[in-house]
Amino acid sequence: MLAPPWLDVLDDTAHVCATQRRPDLVDRIRRRRAQLLDEQLRVVVIGESGQGKSQLVNALVNAPVCAVGEDATTTVPAVVTHAETPTAAVVTAGPRAIEGPARQPVPVESVTGQANREAVAVSGPPVVRAEVGLPRALLSGGLALVDTPARAAMETVDSADAVLMATDATSELSASEIQLLEQVVRLCPTVLVVLTKIDLVPGWRAVAQRNRNRLDQRGLMASLVPVSAALRLAAAKTGDQALNAESGFGELVKCLHQDLPGQADLLARRSVAALSTTTVEALQNSLTEEYAATQQPDNGDAVARWHAAGRRLERLQRDANRWQTLLSDEVSDLISDVEFDLRDRTRKILVEVDEYFETADPAKTWPEFEEWLRDNLTTVAETNSEWLLDRFEWIARKIARQVAPHREDALPDSLPREVPGDAVGDLRMPRVERFSVGQKLFVGMRGSYSGLLMFGLATTIAGLPLINPISLGAGAAFGAKSVFEERGNRLKRRQHAAKTAAHRYVDDFFLRYGKHSKDTARQIHRALRDRLNGVADELRGEITETAKTFKQAIDDDTTRRTVRANEIRRMMDELNVLRRRAQALATPAQLPTQRGITA
Repeated sequence: MLAPPWLDVLDDTAHVCATQRRPDLVDRIRRRRAQLLDEQLRVVVIGESGQGKSQLVNALVNAPVCAVGEDATTTVPAVVTHAETPTAAVVTAGPRAIEGPARQPVPVESVTGQANREAVAVSGPPVVRAEVGLPRALLSGGLALVDTPARAAMETVDSADAVLMATDATSELSASEIQLLEQVVRLCPTVLVVLTKIDLVPGWRAVAQRNRNRLDQRGLMASLVPVSAALRLAAAKTGDQALNAESGFGELVKCLHQDLPGQADLLARRSVAALSTTTVEALQNSLTEEYAATQQPDNGDAVARWHAAGRRLERLQRDANRWQTLLSDEVSDLISDVEFDLRDRTRKILVEVDEYFETADPAKTWPEFEEWLRDNLTTVAETNSEWLLDRFEWIARKIARQVAPHREDALPDSLPREVPGDAVGDLRMPRVERFSVGQKLFVGMRGSYSGLLMFGLATTIAGLPLINPISLGAGAAFGAKSVFEERGNRLKRRQHAAKTAAHRYVDDFFLRYGKHSKDTARQIHRALRDRLNGVADELRGEITETAKTFKQAIDDDTTRRTVRANEIRRMMDELNVLRRRAQALATPAQLPTQRGITA
């Protein structure tokens, strides 16, 4: 036997639900599939409280199987099926899930009342439904009537082949009833609106017409059948055929007993079409939301961090050019200041040297002077070197704060602080001309000769001889004066020689240490520049790696979203094809349409 065509659509829908990881929809489809393969035709009776729903079921089967009355409210479903003899049972859930439901036989006329009472009771197992079996021709073809609680209507409609919605003739369809109908039609397209209690409303025809108009306006393909359960039950007791015809149940019974069973395949096709369509729509709505999410990436934080890393790299490059220029300027200023400081300190020492040798005799004080000069130049070298290094450390901290403010290792471990050993060289004592005794006698005799001759000639005018006491005294005085003058001249020459030697020595120190100072500054400059360049390269490397990580995350997210978007589009295409296949099953109904009501 060939499988019905709607079965493939239902199985494909279940497969799609499984692919989309919707086990709830898969279970729902499987349950409905099993029901559709069963020969039983389930007609679910729904309606709001007080609309005559339970009395409608009683009138259809001509038996008080459903509890009615002011205080009777349906709380659990009641299933009425065919049976050779009247039977009834209250179905409850077992104490353990593995045991399944339990059936408690009860009288037919009290089964729904007892089920309703047990359902609201605190103690005892939960009531699942009430089951009733009756020997009725209406039910003999496999028809099952299900009286549903108002609050659980949609749960029961999900498994219905057709739906009867009860609404009384005392008022038009309410907004809530219209809304309920719209929901029911989506799940079960075969719907009959039963207008009950027409025996209580003289103008029920106008109400029926207005209800039909409202159904047409809302595009609800549901037939409307006016009935009176009271007239139907009264006619059944008296056997009055005219009263039964007036009750309006003839059309309803014909639809349930002849039209619906004769079109079981059509009902199944329409049920499958509705179930598959609603299921596909649910999947499409979910996929549409997910697709919208793929078009709005949630990696804004990663993108912001990636852009921030790029800006940091650009800023680091600009800062590198800036701090290198600043470092060069600072070092140039430092070398100029250090050279000026060295020149100033040595100049002050030379001033002291000149002042010292204005009075001191190098022949007597040279060793002491040499030690003093060496000590002072050593102090100048050490002070100038310390000042150079202190200034470099200040420059290094200043630049490091710009290059890597949070890196404690941005500076070199140490800077060279040693003073070269040859910065202060050996000081040679200048050649000192000594004034010996022979030189003193020679100078004294040369000076005394002039005095003796000059005064001797002058005294000869007075008649004195050339050599006389006066000329001898003058010669001695002139000789002593010549010796003293020569001694002073020789001292000045020694002092000048000492000054010259000291100046030359200090100039040599300035040249040697000045070159060392500049070499040290350049050495430190290179070391500091290389270290800061290394730190900057490390920072660039870290930022680059961070940017690569964020970019990779962005690319991965974009790829993932693109792949998922393509999958969603492909799945949406498949769902559209499946939806068209499902909608093709829903051919125009061959069931009774709305009919005019005659007086």
